[in-house]
Amino acid sequence: MARDPRFDILFEPVRIGPLTAKNRFYQVPHCNGMGWRDPQALAAMRGIKAEGGWAVVSTEECEIHPTSDITPYIELRLWDRRDLAALRLIVEAVHAHGALAAIELCHNGLNAANRYSRDIPLAPSCLPVLAGLDPVHAKAMDREDIRAFRAWHRRAVALALEVGFDIVYVYAGHGLSLIEQFLSARTNHRTDEYGGPLANRARLLREVLEETLELAEGRAAVAVRLSAAQHCGGGSLTLDEVAEVVAMLADLPDLWDFCLAGWESDSVSSRFAPEGYQESYLRRLKALTDKPVVGVGRYTSPDAMARIVREGIVDLVGAARPSIADPFLPRKIEEGRIETLRECIGCNICVVGDWTMAPIRCTQNPTMGEEGRRGWHPERLPPRQSRDRVLVVGGGPAGLECALALGKRGYEVTLAEAAPEVGGRVLREARLPGLASWLRVRDCRLQELQTLPQVELYPASVMSAEDVLAFGAEQVVLATGARWRDDGVGRHHTLPLLFETKLARLTPDDLMDGLRPEGDPVLLYDDDHGYMGSVLAELLCGEGREVILVIPAAEVASWTRNTMEQHRIQKRLLELGVRLELAKALLAVEDREAVVACVYTGREQRWEVGGLVLVTARLPRSELFAELCRDRERLERAGIRAVTVIGDAQNPATIAHAVYAGRRFAMELDADPEAVEAARFIRPVWRP
Repeated sequence: MARDPRFDILFEPVRIGPLTAKNRFYQVPHCNGMGWRDPQALAAMRGIKAEGGWAVVSTEECEIHPTSDITPYIELRLWDRRDLAALRLIVEAVHAHGALAAIELCHNGLNAANRYSRDIPLAPSCLPVLAGLDPVHAKAMDREDIRAFRAWHRRAVALALEVGFDIVYVYAGHGLSLIEQFLSARTNHRTDEYGGPLANRARLLREVLEETLELAEGRAAVAVRLSAAQHCGGGSLTLDEVAEVVAMLADLPDLWDFCLAGWESDSVSSRFAPEGYQESYLRRLKALTDKPVVGVGRYTSPDAMARIVREGIVDLVGAARPSIADPFLPRKIEEGRIETLRECIGCNICVVGDWTMAPIRCTQNPTMGEEGRRGWHPERLPPRQSRDRVLVVGGGPAGLECALALGKRGYEVTLAEAAPEVGGRVLREARLPGLASWLRVRDCRLQELQTLPQVELYPASVMSAEDVLAFGAEQVVLATGARWRDDGVGRHHTLPLLFETKLARLTPDDLMDGLRPEGDPVLLYDDDHGYMGSVLAELLCGEGREVILVIPAAEVASWTRNTMEQHRIQKRLLELGVRLELAKALLAVEDREAVVACVYTGREQRWEVGGLVLVTARLPRSELFAELCRDRERLERAGIRAVTVIGDAQNPATIAHAVYAGRRFAMELDADPEAVEAARFIRPVWRP
């Protein structure tokens, strides 16, 4: 198909110093949990982005010295020449598809506890390190330390140029960089020429930028990544101060890349921020320079991307999360295949990899992080290896992805869903407060499935064991999902609780089905520690209900620290007037009286309640599997070669886990078992 002329502006080349970006799509630096540990996998992932049409593909932050060691987090390193082999893999993968390769050189300053290197942390002022709660302070850098840092940065620039990077970053963003820590009065308490007035605090940025430009002259472009504002507490950089810095240095760098600090402000989940939420910052700063500007805002709409270029808000459309959800986003827009876009849902599951030191994952893109390890490609799937027909029972995220991937491989697939609409838990959860964009998981797959003649969809089709046996498919995949428990079993209690009450024990499933607690106050017991408990508390509050949220942990939704939402969730619940009872566990409900106890002291309290909601653990819906497997001979007589359970029906987990399970079955059907096993792990192979 031809490209829509409305988007022609997105494919104009952009001059960046001595180089030219072939279009306006710019994959900004983003972390991925692979870094120095998994260089081949990381290079393969970046190479896929370049193949997908991104004009510029950047690395994540790259530590330039052992005093910038952020162990246990796994980023890139350029401590010495031994790290060049890993970086060269990235450059080669990006250049293979005609994209420019950018590297974000970084010294983490106060954010580096140096747990591995055991070097002394360095910062503008003597303050506790910000990484974790380590009882360690950074040394206030003296002039010799500053000279040493500048030398380390010059060496890193020279090595990056030697490897072949096209764009070299001077990093002063996200509150994570030593240079930004010099800029901010929050972390710079100095009284010498590097402290006090903003011009002094900006001195190090100017010096490092000028030295980088001198080294890169004619060989590479130099970008400055700068926080447009900080949201890190008292003394943080304001937009006015950042505007003053940009005005001071306006025409020095070849490119300005504006972000927000901290990282949780720059990558806000869709639950708390809409598409384009950074535009007001970008608009003001863009007016201060004639050099190209790149900015982000979790843009998923091609119309919005074209608009921000036309309005002069940016010159290059920056993306991290949208480039993860769909690495081929630029190419699909260029080829007029917008209907096949997999739009980012803003769930921030991609961030979890970095916080948990594991390879990146994506709800929309199950191939993310598997490009190098398993050889999965987001757009190209291997052809079928047999004529087996496949019956998929369950049209939730696992079943939809499984049917779609199998259909693309050429298999004949039938998907049966018991509900009137496909979507499963995605359809149900997307109706909860703040989660509407999650429906994209269903919609993009349903749209593609309807173009595949070899895949048939049957909603409102309850399948019994006899129905499955009579269907005649050689492969049966059960993606029947899971249900929430109503007996109190979860992480804190692994045995059922005592309920001597006539109060209905409602679960998230019940609330999503439209049921509500009988009276107030509603005791909502959250032993799940993810997003669900807080979303249901918000739902009930919005309906005028009085909610007591009881949690065995010391904070609300602890796991969502990994998606950088926890502080926002707790703030919202407090503003809504939810009564938070933290570090308390529900023990029993007797008549209309709830018995709770402090998890530390065991001291019990009793409260009168009018309703009860339990957000604890889930159980797989395995009844159909048990019935089918009761008689193996019956399966053989029906011509069924295998019955496989996937997704929540096997082990309840995140939506991203379910989507991955669907893709994995589809990719491994009829594959060589030894090859599948060998691809489970990838071991770094270094080369000179």
